[in-house]
Amino acid sequence: MEVLIGVDPHKDSVAVAAVDEVKGELLERAAFPQNRKGLRSLDRWARRFPERRWAMENASGLGRYLAGRLVDSGESVVDVPPKLSARARVLSTGNARKNDGLDALATALAASRNGRLAQVDPEAASEALRLLSERREDLVAERTRALNRLHGLLRDLLPGGVARTLSADRAARILRGIRPKGTSARLRRRLASEVLRDVRSLDRKIADLNGRIKAEVEASGTTLTQIFGIGPILAAKIIGTVCDVGRFPTKAHFASYSGTAPLEASSGQVVRHRLSLAGNRHLNNALHMVAVCQARSDARGGAYYRKKIAEGKSRKEALRCLKRRISDAVFRSLMADSQAPSHSAA
Repeated sequence: MEVLIGVDPHKDSVAVAAVDEVKGELLERAAFPQNRKGLRSLDRWARRFPERRWAMENASGLGRYLAGRLVDSGESVVDVPPKLSARARVLSTGNARKNDGLDALATALAASRNGRLAQVDPEAASEALRLLSERREDLVAERTRALNRLHGLLRDLLPGGVARTLSADRAARILRGIRPKGTSARLRRRLASEVLRDVRSLDRKIADLNGRIKAEVEASGTTLTQIFGIGPILAAKIIGTVCDVGRFPTKAHFASYSGTAPLEASSGQVVRHRLSLAGNRHLNNALHMVAVCQARSDARGGAYYRKKIAEGKSRKEALRCLKRRISDAVFRSLMADSQAPSHSAA
């Protein structure tokens, strides 16, 4: 009997549901503490189903440790997005009832109905790029917060504050020209200098990480960087987000995943489409940045963008058309990478 075990992980506990893959029937539910003793008990419970695979909700979040542990022991694990399992729960129960057992069952049902879920592989090359990309995003967000604090302090030290973008060098020049009077003003200047040191430190960390990401992307041999507007940073983000592109049978499936495929909203004789807010928003954001770059600076991308505007589309609609075109190009590139001899050998 082929069994699919759905897992709903939490900080303190793990709820599981075993489902017959052929009949789609619930066989058994259980819950275990999220600690070493509890996970050993989970292993013993799972061994009762010799032909098994696992479906983990949010394997990149609370389920990351358990998913990695299962893969290391030779188990097959797929990552189920929370949106997908939530939809399966509502469809299977017909109401809004929710508990850990139902969530685990919904995760198993969602995985059994979807063959394009990402296989968990902690040692995949895409995992390193994902980790480095996420770390860079954290550092950039921290730098933005620091610059906002610096803007706030300078606003109280200068009439009207500082306009436009603030860099570390510009802030240093401004601070050198400030001669505060009074205890509070001197303290503000001192705090601004401390925040400026934080910004410089973050600039160095980001620059170092950019170098590491560039080296990893070059080592991967990806052809993504041949697409206008995609450098090492965006390539790392795309590869780390997509993971295994082979789970998408066509470019249309990939466009749906990236949120660049318009949704039909027709009724009666009226045929129309609307913007899709579904799909992976991280990937959609990366494609949006590429589209903006191509619309402004690329001869081919810019020509396509202007052509759509000439056809009567708004600027936003033309940009969405360009995003879909870029999505198709990214899909072809990732598929070519996955079929390359060096990739297959790895």
